[in-house]
Amino acid sequence: MEFDFLTPLNADLLIEIKKNSTQHLSSKVVFHSKDDFPDLNKINIAIIGVLDNRGSGEHLIEADLTFVRQELYSLFPGNWSQSIADLGNIVAGNSIDDTYFAVEKVVSSLIKKKIIPIVIGGSQDLTYALYRSYDSLEQMVNLVVIDSKFDFGKQDGNNLSESYLSKIIVEEPNNLFNFSNIGYQTYLNSQEEIDLIEKMYFDAYRLGEVSNDIAISEPVFRDADILSVDLTSVKSSDSGNIIKFVPNGLDGKQICSLARYAGISDKVSLFGIFNHNNSLNESVLIAQIIWYFIEGVHFRSNEYPFGSHKDYFKYIVPFEEEEIVFYKSNKTERWWIEIPFFSNQHNKHKRITLLPCLHSDYVAATNQELPERWWKAQRKSIL
Repeated sequence: MEFDFLTPLNADLLIEIKKNSTQHLSSKVVFHSKDDFPDLNKINIAIIGVLDNRGSGEHLIEADLTFVRQELYSLFPGNWSQSIADLGNIVAGNSIDDTYFAVEKVVSSLIKKKIIPIVIGGSQDLTYALYRSYDSLEQMVNLVVIDSKFDFGKQDGNNLSESYLSKIIVEEPNNLFNFSNIGYQTYLNSQEEIDLIEKMYFDAYRLGEVSNDIAISEPVFRDADILSVDLTSVKSSDSGNIIKFVPNGLDGKQICSLARYAGISDKVSLFGIFNHNNSLNESVLIAQIIWYFIEGVHFRSNEYPFGSHKDYFKYIVPFEEEEIVFYKSNKTERWWIEIPFFSNQHNKHKRITLLPCLHSDYVAATNQELPERWWKAQRKSIL
C-alpha cells in the first residue's frame, strides 16, 4: 500500500508537541504515530515530510523537520473548518529515484481522495515527483514556482534541484500545460533561460515586479495545480538562512501573502516547500508560511470550475476584428478572461476555458492593449 512509505513521527517529538495547550494548533491535528494512522476519510489537508535533500548536491546536512513541526503546532489556529493530519515522513530511498517514486505514489493517492498535501523539506528537485503525481489523474498541469532561478540547468550535474524543470519539460508523458515563476532575479539566470521562458509562452515575474505589486501574482495562483516554494527565494534577513547568504529576495510578509493567495485558489491541490536548511530561524518562517496557506484554504470561495453565470457580470470588449470576453464575480469581484477554443486542440487542453486575470487587464483591453497572459494562453492552445 502506498501509505506504507510513510514513517510515523518520533515518539519524543509527539510528547513535546502534546505539551501545548488545547488552544494551539497541535490540538486540532491528528498525527501518524507508531500505534495509529489517521482516518483519511476525515481529512482535508495532510502534512508530509520528505527527508531527502540529495538533489541539492549538499550531503553534509541531514534533512530534519523537527523544528518546523514544533514551531507549526505551537501556533494558534484560525477559526478553521479544515481537518488536518500530519502523516509523518518519507525517508530517503536507496536512490533519489526511489524517493521520487514514494512521493509520487503517496501524493497521487491523497489528491485522488480530495486531500491537499503540504510537502515539506528536501531539495527542490522533489517538485519533479510532485508533478509526476498527476500522471495517473490524466490531466494537464499548471505548475507555479516561487524561486529566484528558473532551474533549467543541465541534467548531468549533481545539483538536481537546479535542473528539475528541464527534466519536467523533456520527459514523457508531458502533461505540463503552463509554468509560472514568481520572484526570479535576472542576474541569477542566463539569457538563454529567460529567452526559453518567452519561447514556450511561460509566465515569469521579476522580484521587483512582485515586490512593487504583489497582487499581480494572484491570478497566477488561481489557475495553478501545484505550488513549489524554494526557500532561498526569501532574503536571509527574513528567512534566517545563514548557511547560504541571500541578500535580495522576498521578505517574510510577502512570502506569507503568496502562500495565502495559493490557499485561497480553488484549484491549487498540492503545496511544496523545499530547500530547508534545518535552522530554527528558518523553521519559524516555514511554520508561518504553512499557517497562511491553511488560512487561505479556509476562505476558498469555490468559484472554480466556473459556477452559475448568474453569479457573474459579463463584459465584451471589441478588439480589432474580434471580441475579448471578461467575467467578474459578484461574490469576490475577481476577474476572468475567456480563451477561445480551436478545432485542432488536444482534448486534455479543453478544460482551460477561462483564464484568471485582474481588473487592470480589462481596463487595458478597453484601451486596445492585448493582455499578455491571454495572448500566451491562446498561443499555447494553438500549438
